[in-house]
Amino acid sequence: MNRTGQVPFGKRDRLIAELTEQIRSGRLARGEQLPGENQIAETYQVSRGTVRSALSELQRQELIATRSGVGSFVTFDGVTLDQTVGWATALADSGFDISTELLSIERTTDAELSERFGLGEFIAIRRLRRDRSAGPVSVETSLIPAIGELRELPDEGLLDGSITATLLSAGLRAGAGDQRIGTKALDAEMAALLERPEGELFLQAVRTSVTAEGELVEQVTSLLDPNRFQFHLTFGRP
Repeated sequence: MNRTGQVPFGKRDRLIAELTEQIRSGRLARGEQLPGENQIAETYQVSRGTVRSALSELQRQELIATRSGVGSFVTFDGVTLDQTVGWATALADSGFDISTELLSIERTTDAELSERFGLGEFIAIRRLRRDRSAGPVSVETSLIPAIGELRELPDEGLLDGSITATLLSAGLRAGAGDQRIGTKALDAEMAALLERPEGELFLQAVRTSVTAEGELVEQVTSLLDPNRFQFHLTFGRP
């Protein structure tokens, strides 16, 4: 005989669901500290072990961050960014008040890219991303092949102000890529642009896109404020 019916919803799952709803609805806002484990346990009539397990799951889902000896804080901001279009574009598309300032377009060389892709010259496009309420959030430098019509970019500028549109117009479409993440101390020039002290550590993300045939489309190097951004990699099946 087969029994059908609703699977019991355990105390841990109920606690996760309740806290998730409070966070996603904004009742627990980004940056707000959650009550302590004892208070949560008393409020929801569960054990401290259940509370710890629930908080661990919320942290895995990137809804909160827990600081040892301090407590748990909401990190969810209501927005999921699509990395397939690059973090900055996704951030702007998600409703943040982001402005983009084009700093320069010029021809340049890059020994590593030349060796990897067999190209002699590149076009470097540097842009500053700024949150209108909080100031600069990124400086990014895009290197694209100086081939065909792209060679004229320093004189003619980007198509519709967009690197993506310019690349598509030149027949370059990203089909694959990789991204490397590390840290970099700001030099004097970058510190001035980002309005930060020289030597401050920033996240550095280097994202390289190639065509389906393996030809270079674009390499973007972004400097990101580590207090505002984090990278989360997953593996295996969820």
